[in-house]
Amino acid sequence: MPFKEMTRLNKLIHEPARLAVMNALSACTVAEFLFLQELTGLTKGNLSSHLSKLEKAGYIHIDKQFVRKKIPHTTIQITPNGQSALSNYWQQFDHIRELTKKWQKKA
Repeated sequence: MPFKEMTRLNKLIHEPARLAVMNALSACTVAEFLFLQELTGLTKGNLSSHLSKLEKAGYIHIDKQFVRKKIPHTTIQITPNGQSALSNYWQQFDHIRELTKKWQKKA
């Protein structure tokens, strides 16, 4: 049943904002915080919260530096573990879609 499979999706990645961040990061080498904020439409606080969760899971690496000692410059990149988790997520999601299509044809 595809519906049981849906409950097994990686919930950390499945959340829409984190899914958007992970997909954006998988498409580039490194991204600046403000770029991700603009891309996702999230507030600074909301984006920071999601990034913290992804970093804690080991899915991303965050590098914080200061330009001219005052201006924060934050870059984010997906880790190999994060890339693998995202790839597994999409494989599982595609599998669920195929199961759903077969299930719909039987009904």
